[in-house]
Amino acid sequence: MPRTPSPAEPAQPAQPAPSVPSPSRSPSPVNRRYHHGDLRAALLRSAERTLREKGAGALSLRELARDLGVSHAAPGRHFKDKQALLDALALDGYERLAAALEAADRPEAALEQRLTGLAKAYVGFAVENAALLELMFTRKHDPEASAQLADAVDRSVGAFMRLVADAQARGEIVAGDPERVTLVAASSLHGLAAFAANGSIPPEQVLTGLDEHVHHLLHGLAPRRPPGA
Repeated sequence: MPRTPSPAEPAQPAQPAPSVPSPSRSPSPVNRRYHHGDLRAALLRSAERTLREKGAGALSLRELARDLGVSHAAPGRHFKDKQALLDALALDGYERLAAALEAADRPEAALEQRLTGLAKAYVGFAVENAALLELMFTRKHDPEASAQLADAVDRSVGAFMRLVADAQARGEIVAGDPERVTLVAASSLHGLAAFAANGSIPPEQVLTGLDEHVHHLLHGLAPRRPPGA
């Protein structure tokens, strides 16, 4: 006969049934590899790599998605089409170029040394990013280029504009429209950078000859009389 618990022995509460763990769900490839804000940067890095290795014609949002292990629709949240991707690459290039030139600028240096420093930064960027630089200039001249891209272009030449304005104020170079003077200097340096980037002239030869190039740019090619002559 079952024993009835006494008042001093309270009934034991029923033990809950052991819970069955729910099956864990492994994160999707996107969650494993990216978090908020990373996918756009990853797409740009992958796109620039494709641009450098295969050219702009090989760029495809679908292929980038496959390379990064995300859905085909994922890049569309950042770039509506291939043209938007190219514009973003060009914008990023101009921003990086502007940063490189600003870092190389030394306003306290003598004019020739200051211009040589900017020239080396520009040529170095062109050699390291030849395909990107070509895309940058292609998008720059597109009539439908965005105002944001135009602003980035202006910033990228800002270091040269400041150098010209400072040198004009000190009477070191000719007076005149600073934009026109900057165009003359920048065109000369860009041509040299293009030769280095496309291999017409070995990049090392261009870089080592920049001092002489800048000297001729500032002083001209006409023969100069020695002092006192």
